[in-house]
Amino acid sequence: MHESTFIATAWSLLPPFVAILMAVVTHRVLISLGAGILVGALLLNQFELYPTLNYLITLASRLVYEDGQINTWNILIVLFLCLLGILASLISISGGKRAFTEWALLHIRSQRGARIFTVLLGMLFFIDDYFNTLTVGNISRPLTDSQNVPRAKLAYLIDSVAASSCILCPFSSWGAYIMGIIGSLFITYSIVDYSALTAFLTIIPMNLYPIFALLMALAMAYLGWDIGAMKKHYQRARQGELYDKNKGAILGAIEGLPEYDNGHVYDLMIPIISLIIATIGALLGYGYLNVPNSQTITVFILLENTDVALALVTGASIGLLITLLLYLKKYLRWQDYKIAATSGIKAMSPAIYILLFAWSIIHIINEMHTGLYLANLLTEINLPFTFLPFLLFVIAGIAAFSTGTSWGTFGIMLPLAAEIVMSTEPTLLLPAFSAVLAGSVFGDHCSPISDTTILSATGAGANHIDHVITQMPYALLIAGIASLGYLALGFTGSVMIALLTSSVAFICCLVGMRFFSR
Repeated sequence: MHESTFIATAWSLLPPFVAILMAVVTHRVLISLGAGILVGALLLNQFELYPTLNYLITLASRLVYEDGQINTWNILIVLFLCLLGILASLISISGGKRAFTEWALLHIRSQRGARIFTVLLGMLFFIDDYFNTLTVGNISRPLTDSQNVPRAKLAYLIDSVAASSCILCPFSSWGAYIMGIIGSLFITYSIVDYSALTAFLTIIPMNLYPIFALLMALAMAYLGWDIGAMKKHYQRARQGELYDKNKGAILGAIEGLPEYDNGHVYDLMIPIISLIIATIGALLGYGYLNVPNSQTITVFILLENTDVALALVTGASIGLLITLLLYLKKYLRWQDYKIAATSGIKAMSPAIYILLFAWSIIHIINEMHTGLYLANLLTEINLPFTFLPFLLFVIAGIAAFSTGTSWGTFGIMLPLAAEIVMSTEPTLLLPAFSAVLAGSVFGDHCSPISDTTILSATGAGANHIDHVITQMPYALLIAGIASLGYLALGFTGSVMIALLTSSVAFICCLVGMRFFSR
């Protein structure tokens, strides 16, 4: 393939634009992603037919085999989804899901309680966003269903809390990844005033979008207010329709399974707790195995060197094995295990297909250097450095929305932010980093091609596009609140004034939402 003239130009925005626009308009996710992939392949190959076809075949093969080796990340994530689907099916067949729902109805007797339970649970599972979205969804869904909370609302709560919790906690896969980038930048620019950990902790109160996204999720869970398309979902939920059955497959939905009537709460809790403990143990264990001998072992170092995908599969495998041993006493028939396996994998199939297409278009977007083009736009904007945090937040948001990856945006935008700041106003280095991190999470929350968006819908058992459309108004409101804070941060250099500005805007926003809510 010859070097395309469309790379790192405005044309590089076309593949994600086509995919996102078609997905929102048609609600046909796979067709929309396929259209974006085709447009990107044509652009990369100068609209030559044979090279385009050859490229598409190569692109498909890269999902499982790339650069002379197996693509372990993709394969392990797909395997993790399948294992989690089987585990969820077994819990349902055992009667554990029904027993938990009955128990929850006795202890949590309101929609408000179910929503708050979901948010608090999401805050506890801060170790990794993939793990967070799927685990919290599987635990909370029986409870929220019993209280007629629409699946779109559950997906919004899961998605808003997962990435926001992970990026604010140094003891997470996100924290380890971010500190790894920041640490290398400190070496590049000979910064010795603080360590990567100190910088990360200092950035937390400046990370305005995740902070207020969590506060908004808590507020919406407690107040029960809804705006935009979410109101329609609540109107359906009052009639017992938790999702729109006319909009295609529901991600992660497991229905019509046989259920034993001797289920207990522990039939759900023991498998889930085993999954959690095994996954956290695997994350730390694989990190220990990968730590160089010269490094001092800390939790941060372990998370920085771990293999997240392998840890997820290991945790799910151990959780499934313990579940099988637990259910031996129930004398489940061989047929029950067969049904659990087939139904669990079948339930996860729509999410897997969307992920495969999303990974493909993300690969094309990376080859088109869409993120680099957006980053270069920032360097061409000749504005006072006081606007820098605000501009970085906006550009990072657009980049993450277009590319569907917050981590990829970190990799592009954090070095760019460091380069700009160190040549203009070094005192804005940490505020600039915080703006990039916050903007990346914002863009990721809004993007239909984001893997976290897909997995949040999967965990909630919601329609993918319904989740995107219903979450976007909340994300845009929080982005506006964060933008005001970053303007204040740039002009004053005060974190307290930035937080105060965003807090006042947040309160005003809640007051305004009261008049537009259901």
